This record gives sequence, C-alpha cells and structure tokens, in this order.
Amino acid sequence: ELTVDEIHKIVKSFGLGAYNAKRAGFDGVQIHAVHEGYLLDQFAISMFNHRTDEYGGCLQNRLRFAKEVVEEIKARCGQDFVVTLRFSPKSMIKDWRVGALPGEEFTEMGRDLPEGIEAAKLLVKYGYDALDVDVGSYDAWWWSHPPMYQEKGLYRAYAKLVKDAVDVPVILAGRMDNPDMALASLENGDCDIISLGRPLLADPDYVKKLRCGKTDEIRPCISCQEGCMGRIQNYSMLNCAVNPQACKEGPNAYRPIFRSRKVMVIGGGVAGCEAARVLAIRGHKPVLFEKTGVLGGNLIPGGAPSFKEDDIALAKWYARQMELLGVEVHMNTEVTKEMVLSGGYDTVIVATGSTPKVFSLGDDEKVYTAADVLTGAKDPGETTVIVGGGLVGLELALDLAEKGKKVTVVEAMDKLLAVNGPICSANKEMLLEMVPFKGVNVVCSARVKGYTGGQLSYEKDGENHSIPADSVILAVGYCEEKTLYEELQYEIPDIYLLGDAKNVSNIMYAIWDAFEVANHID
Repeated sequence: ELTVDEIHKIVKSFGLGAYNAKRAGFDGVQIHAVHEGYLLDQFAISMFNHRTDEYGGCLQNRLRFAKEVVEEIKARCGQDFVVTLRFSPKSMIKDWRVGALPGEEFTEMGRDLPEGIEAAKLLVKYGYDALDVDVGSYDAWWWSHPPMYQEKGLYRAYAKLVKDAVDVPVILAGRMDNPDMALASLENGDCDIISLGRPLLADPDYVKKLRCGKTDEIRPCISCQEGCMGRIQNYSMLNCAVNPQACKEGPNAYRPIFRSRKVMVIGGGVAGCEAARVLAIRGHKPVLFEKTGVLGGNLIPGGAPSFKEDDIALAKWYARQMELLGVEVHMNTEVTKEMVLSGGYDTVIVATGSTPKVFSLGDDEKVYTAADVLTGAKDPGETTVIVGGGLVGLELALDLAEKGKKVTVVEAMDKLLAVNGPICSANKEMLLEMVPFKGVNVVCSARVKGYTGGQLSYEKDGENHSIPADSVILAVGYCEEKTLYEELQYEIPDIYLLGDAKNVSNIMYAIWDAFEVANHID
C-alpha cells in the first residue's frame, strides 16, 4: 500500500499539474478521479481500501485523498480556479473483475447509491465546483465506456439523483449524442451540462452544426469503439472509425488537386460513399452507382438490431452528404464492364463489397444468411441455430433472443469471437456476457454436419449430437466480391479496389481505406 508520504507527494503533484495548467491559460481542470476504479476511487471504495490509518475505514477517511487534492489545487491556483470531478455514484461491481449487466439483479460490491449520494455531498463540501457523472468501473467497464449494447443516455437517472443532492453543476456524458435526448435532459433537470467525448471524434463540428440546426449533417458516432477505446487499448493510438481525420488532422488534411477528374465509383456501401464524399470535397466529379435502392451496403443489415441504430444513422448521413455535395448518384443500377469502358471516366473505383459465405446443409430452404434474417427477408421461426460465433452471429443471436426467439450458437472454434480481433474489451466482454444472460445456448468446438427434418446435426469431441430448429442461419463470414474489378484491372490504367471488395474487414477499415485512396487521386 502507499505510504502516507507517498500520498502527500501525489497530492502535491496534482497541485503542481493544475498550477501549470493555469499558467498555460486554462480556467480550470477536471480530476479523473473518484470513478471507474482509478487511484482516488480505489481509496474511496471499501472493497479495495483495507487501510487502517486516516485514509481508510469510514467514508470521510476514504475520501480524504480526493479532499486533499482539491484543497491543494485551490491553495496553489486560488479559490476561483475551477476544479471539477469525474464521479461515479455506483460501481456496478458484482465481484472482483466481474461486472453487472443492464437489468441484472445483483449485490453491489463497490460503491452503492446511498454511499454514492453521500460521497457526492462530501466532495462538493470539500470544494469541487462540479461533478461529471457516470457509473461503473474497470471491473464493469462496459458501463464506464458504453458500447452500442448500452442504451443511449444510460447515466441520466444517476445524474438526476446526484443533481437533486448537490448545489453545484452536474455534467452528464454517456452516449448523449442524440440532440433531442440531450435537450430533454437539460430541460427536465437531469443535469446542467452535456458532455460529449466520442461524438466529437466522429464530428469535431458537432456543436457548430447543432447550433445552426443542421443536425442531419452531424456524422454519427456508432459506439463501435474500434477507433477510440479499442485503438488506445491495443495500439496506444486514439482515432475514430468513421472519421479518418480524427487525431490525424495534419497528415490526413484534404489534399489540393491539380485538375478535376471524372471518377466512377461502383458500390454505395461505406467505402464507396466515403470515396465519393472525399473526392467531391476535394473538387473531383464522382459519379456513384449502387445496384440496390439504398445506400449503406452492409450497414443496412448490420444496423437492423435495435442496439445498432447508429449504423443506420451513418448510412443516412452518407446519403445526405451525397445530396449536399452534389454527387451524381445512380440507384438500382448494376454496373457492367461495357458501362465502365464506354463512360469516359478518368478514374474508376470499385467498391462492390462482399457476399455472405454459404454452403449446403441439406434442407436448404430453411437455411438462411444472417443478412436475410436481419433485413426481415426471411423468418427464422421460433427456434433457430446460428452457425458461427463471430461478431455478426452473436449480435444476431442477441437481437433474436431479445425478440423472444430460442437461439443456439454453434461455433467451430473453442471460444466465441475467436477471430477477426482485436475488439475493444468493453464491447467484447459485454457481448460475451449478454449472450448467456439473454438465454442464448452456445456450443463451441463443434463441426456442423447437416440439417434435415428440422434437426441440425453436429459433431463435438468425437460424438454426434443434434438440435431441433425451425431454421439454420449461416454467419460464417463474407467473401470479397471483386468480379468486376478482375474484368477491368488490365484495361483501365487508373483503377482502384476498395473496402470489403479488396479485403473483408470492418466499417473502420473500409472507411479508412476509402479515405486514403480518394484523398490521393490527383
């Protein structure tokens, strides 16, 4: 454990850091802090703090560290120097390294709400000028870093409890990117200030657009955490899946062009739309062709579950961008080799996406792809088996279970989400916990053999088994669709293959790939 002298040294360092911030021109600082299981929170929570000196025991003692920090900052910087605190009134901890799920009944092992409200009052008494409210901890970090499986505005009720208990401003974050919801929270007294983090990575001009009423122009954060939390965790980098310029504003600035090119963009998924958007901004003349009646590609089936609404919002945002930028768009048009060769284009971009992998199991009339079920083209019945325990399979399983279906996932690997990583741990861990919580049955290390007579047969550990099912849903990956590119690659000098058509991946890499290519066509 820390010695008292070490605690005092850390307190002095907080004061020095704040003093340097003031010298640099900042009006205040936020202590990050009595939340999420960081050092000050470890002192504040009795589950972690077993000290027997003045920093352990009663709540006041456990908050002494946080008290001394604000007192030191005020002493160094003046009483008018603003010091806010990120604060969690509830930890959502079931046990060591085990977090609770939304709607789950559990015994709080960390800070419960009664103690949280008392702590809020004490922290304000000690001198903190505002409380920035969330809930959770690293033992339950899908609360502190909410993925799309958490509802929007998930901290609102907790912020309201804190606001009713203290007389300083309450700040509220946590998937508050819906402007109507955020305004309602201000008007009904949930909070005084809305805090945005990830949405400002997705669109740094969010507030400007909101102020002017251009909410349909705000690029949505899809809460995938691939570019932000996932990149921080795995690569010590901060980026954004939907905004390739986030934290790379200099290297990824829009490049000037030498002459305007007429560019044919084949495919209206995220890669094609992103390429057309960037080309139009730079001054080229993209012409976009989409074989279906809607832009978005795999965003459309991927966004079908209720918790993936922002995928649909991203598709709508791209459609709106095409309108605003005056991009010529041809819907319900399947491009042929002859159309490309006779079109008089300077450059051709092929972003024809991918197609689901399928194979025969026997009674194939009741064997569907995940996309077919997600879009409502096929009805899986009341009992279904999903073959494939990757991200698509598990999100589909969760969606169907929430609709009351009986779902079994059969996976060939020895665990779920075994390939195509890394995935941000908050997302991955929450999804893996939600699947059994919602009643989905899982069979790993299993080889599917066939589906006949309403029974899916599989082999596991050398033994044959079967599962009754109204249908079987294949979620075993996608294949690149690059037939058109292969027909054209030796006939057109300036041709590019983008997104899933080049390499099946995720939304982030499709967008980044498209941006990189479209920003370097001169």
